[in-house]
Amino acid sequence: MRRIPAAVLFPGLICVVLATAVIPSRADDMSGTPPAAAQEAVVLLHGLGRNAGSMALLEQRLSSAAYAVHNIDYPSRKAPPEVLVGLLAESVNACCSEASKVHFVTHSLGGILVRAYLAADMPANVGRLVMLAPPNRGSELTDLLRDQWLFETVMGPTARQLGTDPDSLPNRLPPPPVETGVIAGTGSVNPIGTLVIPGEDDGMVSVCSTWIEGLTDFLVVPKTHAFIMRSTRVTAQVLRFLRTGSFDHEGDELTAVYLAGCETAIRPAADAGEGVEP
Repeated sequence: MRRIPAAVLFPGLICVVLATAVIPSRADDMSGTPPAAAQEAVVLLHGLGRNAGSMALLEQRLSSAAYAVHNIDYPSRKAPPEVLVGLLAESVNACCSEASKVHFVTHSLGGILVRAYLAADMPANVGRLVMLAPPNRGSELTDLLRDQWLFETVMGPTARQLGTDPDSLPNRLPPPPVETGVIAGTGSVNPIGTLVIPGEDDGMVSVCSTWIEGLTDFLVVPKTHAFIMRSTRVTAQVLRFLRTGSFDHEGDELTAVYLAGCETAIRPAADAGEGVEP
């Protein structure tokens, strides 16, 4: 495959990330009103360069399913991961300590932050975790771009820690200590990202990068990274996992093929299961 210089790819990739950011809807700004004790809560956490507005449709759908939903906004491009994880912990304690259960549904970077949070400070009432398009083994795009002088300026200090090397933030974390489902996408509309990312991808993250050992369930859908959370099919799968701890694989022709390849070919993360600090 012809290697494209990072200096050429960088502007296009940054535009793709920032162009998908949307104006926030009503959201919890790292705070919230405690739900009734009998009600199950869901914390939504958006991805890098996005905001709570990107999760607004999913928020509405989960709320209609009788969950107390807390769609958290956080400064993904302005703070290092330890600060973001601390803010998440404060938010969960404020919004959901009285809920019968608190589940987490995340997009991209949001999943890595929740993994770090659960590794360090798991709440007693924790429920299930669904991660949409998470870079669980790091991002090849970060490997390519993080040495570019503009990368941290635009994307922030946490983005630089999302590479595929063993010391990266995702690869320092143990597997999630709760029932966890991952939904990966293959519907790339980002030709620049697809040139760089090995194997099938969603335009930002490879399918195999989303997979880690110890998952409860894994699902591959033909959706793009930027909008996977807006899919009605994905919403239905999220709801099923929150209720039952499994996805519906009826008619699923993608997952088994990709999962077999990922389990046998992917490089193991160094020191997996040892580090708990972001």
